[in-house]
Amino acid sequence: MRVSLFAYDLPSELIAQQPLAERAASRMLVLDRRSGGRAHRGFTDLPQYLTPGDCVVINDTRVIPARLLGHRATGGEAELLLLRPVSDGHWEALARPARRLRVGEVIDFGGQISATILQERPAGVRVVRLECDGDLMAMLDRVGHTPLPPYIHRDQKPSGESPPAQVAQEQRDRRRYQTVYARLPGAVAAPTAGLHFDEGMLERFADQGVAIARITLHVGLGTFRPVQVEMVEDHRMDGESYEISSEAAHIINNCRDTGGRVVAVGTTVVRTLETVADESGRVSGGEGTSDLFIYPGYRFRAVDVLLTNFHLPRSTLLMLVSAFAGREHVLEAYQEAVEHKYRFYSYGDCMLIV
Repeated sequence: MRVSLFAYDLPSELIAQQPLAERAASRMLVLDRRSGGRAHRGFTDLPQYLTPGDCVVINDTRVIPARLLGHRATGGEAELLLLRPVSDGHWEALARPARRLRVGEVIDFGGQISATILQERPAGVRVVRLECDGDLMAMLDRVGHTPLPPYIHRDQKPSGESPPAQVAQEQRDRRRYQTVYARLPGAVAAPTAGLHFDEGMLERFADQGVAIARITLHVGLGTFRPVQVEMVEDHRMDGESYEISSEAAHIINNCRDTGGRVVAVGTTVVRTLETVADESGRVSGGEGTSDLFIYPGYRFRAVDVLLTNFHLPRSTLLMLVSAFAGREHVLEAYQEAVEHKYRFYSYGDCMLIV
């Protein structure tokens, strides 16, 4: 299957650069995955599509300020996007400019954190040793930046060099590029379908008799690495760590046992549940790593309904959604979303697939 089958045209002005003033104010395109029928609604209409006994599964990972901007010993600028810890004080990171950052080089981040390049890996990934005085996570909160995707444009400078307007923008992004239910730090990208939720929506679920199960998948390179092969089957996903509590597994399995629907909030929830589900769709609690790549032809076992944002052309996320609802149905819905000027990508509108 060719990757080019998942291409579509998107005017750049539809790529949302800022979040809406209110989280729940997003538009929601509803797609019937069997018939291809579509309806234009608002995110606040979501409860109308749920019934008592359904279970909404959310990803409670917390985005860390994983983008570090600093300087090399030569004075040139350097950037690291921390991906995941590999051992005590050692991290995998995407480095820029990667071709110039060689083993042994030290990058300084405002005198607060330093990184020494220990190992070179493919695709611009480096293993680095991070050093700072005190707790690393506390220091990242001080000098790190929100790891926004590259299609959201920000003029950022190293810590201590940003003018007030950029500092205020960073504070807004740090608050809004995070779900209201984020709990466990570890993600370097937000599970963006969850950005639409406010506390009021969660309360409406409880009042409606809809269960909520919280699981964790720390979003990393596996979710957002570009597909750089011609054939879908040749792409390999990077692993991302997940955790499902026994309580969450019980809630999800009880929903299935009693005839309810499992509603996944985002593709990260889908990948996690499908990773651990057995043939009957029951899930088990535990921790592990998922490198599951879902594309058309995959048979879903654990998920019945999907809430998701609009995704990049040729991306593994669009392939997953196409596997769930059918490539033709999805691309037709995307074309209609473009015609109706929906907002796309992380800070954009959403799609409910039933």
